[in-house]
Amino acid sequence: MTALLHLAARSAWNRRGTLSLVMLSIALATALLLSLEGLRRDIRASFAQAVSGTDLVVGARTGPVQLMLYAVFRVGGATNNISMDSVRAVSAHRAVAWTVPLSLGDSHRGHPVLGTTGAYFEHFAYADRQHLQMAEGRPFSGTLDNLYEAVIGAEVAQALGYGLGSRMTLSHGMGGDLAAEHADKPFTVVGVLRRTGTPVDRTVHVSLQAIEAIHLDWAGGAPLPGLRISAQDARKFDLEPKQVTALLVGLKNRAAVFAVQRHVNSHASEPLLAVLPGVALDELWEVVGLGERALLSISGLVALVSLAGLVAVVLAGLNERRRELAVLRAVGAGPRHVLALLALEGMLVTLAGALLGALATAAVVVGAGPWLQQQFGIGLQATAPAAGQWWLFGAVLAAGMLASLVPGWRAYRLSLADGLSPRT
Repeated sequence: MTALLHLAARSAWNRRGTLSLVMLSIALATALLLSLEGLRRDIRASFAQAVSGTDLVVGARTGPVQLMLYAVFRVGGATNNISMDSVRAVSAHRAVAWTVPLSLGDSHRGHPVLGTTGAYFEHFAYADRQHLQMAEGRPFSGTLDNLYEAVIGAEVAQALGYGLGSRMTLSHGMGGDLAAEHADKPFTVVGVLRRTGTPVDRTVHVSLQAIEAIHLDWAGGAPLPGLRISAQDARKFDLEPKQVTALLVGLKNRAAVFAVQRHVNSHASEPLLAVLPGVALDELWEVVGLGERALLSISGLVALVSLAGLVAVVLAGLNERRRELAVLRAVGAGPRHVLALLALEGMLVTLAGALLGALATAAVVVGAGPWLQQQFGIGLQATAPAAGQWWLFGAVLAAGMLASLVPGWRAYRLSLADGLSPRT
């Protein structure tokens, strides 16, 4: 067997020009397969960890996926708000350690605006319980003297060119440039958050009192005719919110999560829904994960095309190697040896291409990982290959072995006399 392997390696080396192109195509297909599988794994991990350390998300009664969409991903809108009385009731539960109210509905040049409290910067976490950090500046103070302060995500700062001291006006609703603006109450950027790879990056954060202030002279989504309250005069009003969109809840002991969930879901004053973020995010991934499965299927087709190229190249070369194979038969090699020789040759090319593709994948993770993290918030993990990647690597090798049997079987059927007879 060792002699056959050595002979197959020498034979492949003699035709290295043609086979190197096949090896390159297999390497690219393998790299594409492994990269997409690794990217799918890391994106899913980031997706599932868009909110971390939060035990429950509470909102008006609706579907769990819809609640997560607007409360965490800032997509869509709430069917209803929840009153501050309900917020206080949930916060007063003996098992609750902290709560963070969220108020959504406004925007700034297409970016969602989130009204919240200082507790948001203290308790909100993402990924593996990583807390928000400031790239520059500070969180908003939430006081009346500094009412119109805003903290922006990294994507907002990059897309709009904002920095500390930049002025902005919020728009009513999510209508983008067509939405009516609260132009009489401009905000000043006092902080820019570090990139997280979550919806926080594209969010403008202001205080709940600021949300109340900009809506004092509004009703039904439009300014009240004949009523105009200036930014300074707004500070004289009671700006404590009457309702919010959702509530993030952290517990003293995670073992009490189901008891608190039942308590919230059976709230008597108004219909509420409490969901476990991890469970709801898994449901949401099943909805949006179809695209990554389609990409993986396309990568599999690319790999099959590359292996088909290997078969085509070896089959095309058989006609030129008829005498070579016949000479091997003449010196004592049997049909099985010829079959094994061509199969080993194809397997060596497949193995070399697959290993080259795996090395290219590792190089991309190490080299492009920091850039992807900075530009898109996608954290590629330079770890040992996961089970899915090992499976794909093995599948490429197995497919290459099977493909190599095709030209081997063709050579197996060639007779000794056919190879030695001159062709006319």
